[in-house]
Amino acid sequence: MSTQPPSSASVTGATTSERSPVRRLFARASTEGMLVVFLVVVVAFFAFKSEYFFALNNLRNILLAVSVLSVLAFPSTMLIISGNFDLSVASNAAFTGMLFAVVTNGGQEAILLGALAAIAAGIVIGVLNGFLVTGMHVNSFITTLGTLAIFRGLAKILSNGQTLRVQGFDWMGKGQWLGIPVAIYIMAAVAIILALVLRNTVYGRNIYAIGANAVAARLVGIRNNLTVFATFVLTGFLCGIAGLMLTSQLTAASPIAGLGLELSVVSAVVLGGASLYGGRGTIIGTILGVFILGTLNNGMTLIGLSSFWQEVARGVILIAAVAFDQVRITVGGK
Repeated sequence: MSTQPPSSASVTGATTSERSPVRRLFARASTEGMLVVFLVVVVAFFAFKSEYFFALNNLRNILLAVSVLSVLAFPSTMLIISGNFDLSVASNAAFTGMLFAVVTNGGQEAILLGALAAIAAGIVIGVLNGFLVTGMHVNSFITTLGTLAIFRGLAKILSNGQTLRVQGFDWMGKGQWLGIPVAIYIMAAVAIILALVLRNTVYGRNIYAIGANAVAARLVGIRNNLTVFATFVLTGFLCGIAGLMLTSQLTAASPIAGLGLELSVVSAVVLGGASLYGGRGTIIGTILGVFILGTLNNGMTLIGLSSFWQEVARGVILIAAVAFDQVRITVGGK
């Protein structure tokens, strides 16, 4: 009895169906596993170099520092997965925080109105970015680079370049509930909601599909422009929340608040496993990236490293994160 060898197509199909899920699982585990190992190494190093690293106040400072970065980085993860950027997130947060300070004008009576105005402004900036990218088809990098400058300048115009004090609004940035800062609850809530959205909704799956292959996504009926537009609006909304958190932490609004934070956002997202080419990334990975950056920033300050060298280190981390992304693509494909 003769037997026919399986066709190459069937072998390829079987290999793909059997190995692809394993390869994807291994790739995710290896990336996030390496991040966990690296975070442990960083923590151990700074704990060895400074006896104050594990002090309760210092750990609280790390959590507060990463809370604002996280709220900006989570929606940015979704944009980068879709193959887009928003470099204006820090300027958006600074502008919305400044608008809040101007509306409240140092008094507590208008805090609710100021908060609503700040969030609404963040949404409007998201709508503007989304319209320029999806309606006018301007590259998202160029679009948000432009709005970065626009809203940083408008923040300076609103305050005449001055820092404005804010009273009666420290609960969001410094307040605690059950001994845990309120900002951490906000960060955790945003992380959980967006992780579930990306993992379990049609909208989340569409974001991955657009980033992986926008043309194919369009051909199967996905409304690419609407999905990307909605993601920019969501990013703007959360920038407004982050602006309020930052203003509450500082008890003041500064036109230069969060300056350079957009670079840390990109670093955290890419370090966490998202691809600059789109189609890949997770909220969990971004959380790990954020905590690595937050620990490094805190540790460098504790050991007395000059702020100038800290800037150099942040630049090196950004380049290393992008280079690591390129290595992942070369080894495992997009």
